Amino acid sequence: MEITGRLTADATTATLKDGREVLNFSIAINDHYKPKGQTEVVKKVTYVSCSYWNNTTVAGYLKKGSVVELFGKIGLNVWLNLDGQPKGALNMHVQQLKFFTPSRYEENNSIDENPAAKEPKENLPF
Repeated sequence: MEITGRLTADATTATLKDGREVLNFSIAINDHYKPKGQTEVVKKVTYVSCSYWNNTTVAGYLKKGSVVELFGKIGLNVWLNLDGQPKGALNMHVQQLKFFTPSRYEENNSIDENPAAKEPKENLPF
């Protein structure tokens, strides 16, 4: 399955007792629609918990707000809470991922190391 969403928090790396590492993160998939016969738009957010085993060194790129495209197997965990209410969570075992944008935080808080480099040196005719 292929899904695209925005990270809800920075990815974290967990180390298992046998020494294997897994990268855990969660994404939000935003959707909106206008029901037939209504004027108001309904907004819907679906959260998916993800695990990525192939390369935990990419954790530094998986920051809150980043947009990613994920390929993998999706599953559903269901249970009853202490009050007997049914609950569920979508989980994805990610096999491949693509980065689309840096996080909004990084875009808004980036530091320009050399602002003079952006200034034109001279007006050229071409």
